[in-house]
Amino acid sequence: MPFRARIGLQPRKKAGVLLDWDEFRFVKAVAERGGLTAAAAQLGINHSTAFRRLGSIEARLDARLFERLRTGYVPTPAGLAMIEAAARIETDVAQFSRTIAGQEQAPSGELRVTAPVNVATGLLMPILATFCARYPQIRLDLILAEAALNLSRRDADVAIRASRNPSETLVGRRLTGLAWAVYGQADRVYGDLAAEDWVVPGSAVAGSLFTPFIEARVPAEQVRLRINTVTGLTAAVAAGIGIGPLPCFEGDAERGLRRLSGPHPEIAADLWMLTHPDLRHAGRVRAFMDHLAEAILPLRARFEGR
Repeated sequence: MPFRARIGLQPRKKAGVLLDWDEFRFVKAVAERGGLTAAAAQLGINHSTAFRRLGSIEARLDARLFERLRTGYVPTPAGLAMIEAAARIETDVAQFSRTIAGQEQAPSGELRVTAPVNVATGLLMPILATFCARYPQIRLDLILAEAALNLSRRDADVAIRASRNPSETLVGRRLTGLAWAVYGQADRVYGDLAAEDWVVPGSAVAGSLFTPFIEARVPAEQVRLRINTVTGLTAAVAAGIGIGPLPCFEGDAERGLRRLSGPHPEIAADLWMLTHPDLRHAGRVRAFMDHLAEAILPLRARFEGR
């Protein structure tokens, strides 16, 4: 039976209008995306279906939910009330889901894990292989993302993140330090590094951690490429576009690269393994976190640039 909720609007013709959760979710998506086209793409429906759905909801409520402006769809007061209700429902459903998942003791079921692309390709796959062999009843869903997913909404169950200050709303453990150094092609001779072409992380990487480091060392005209992923950064340095900062565990593993500096403490970070407090006692979450911590321990020197 679909989840239904009584919305706190006051329709002029009908009282007690009941709406499905999908309709709340739909209106919230229109507001977040600013229009029907983007919302339809997010929800996997076509534009005409989205148009008819919004019209149907507004007709049943006898209330206009959005002003159709040239710049996009702007919620009316009635629309804002529905969006706020949708956010409350979403929070309640996520909390219920986490509570149920946290009560499962046996290491079985689906486990969603999120990690940055470079960590997954350079570290995680062999560890996942041994984990799958050890826990055949757990099905892994690996989500590679540079952005931090929302664990409160259960976008993922466990997050592997490079961070200096992980969220206080999550629990977990620090796995290792992550050292960074400047790398260039192994077969080239370098002089003054400030005079070389550089490849640098974009401002969105690590919360602009690298911006002051780059500005203090590299004239703006020497920056040949900015890129928003660490994996792309390594590929660009290896291709000879320029020198640049890389995590030591990744730069040292590239046979065509060599360090041009020692590790720089000002751009160092830590590798964390995090979950929501409601999930920390779930059997599959405990099994994965214990397995990952055990596997990382002998690799710490590599990650810390030693």
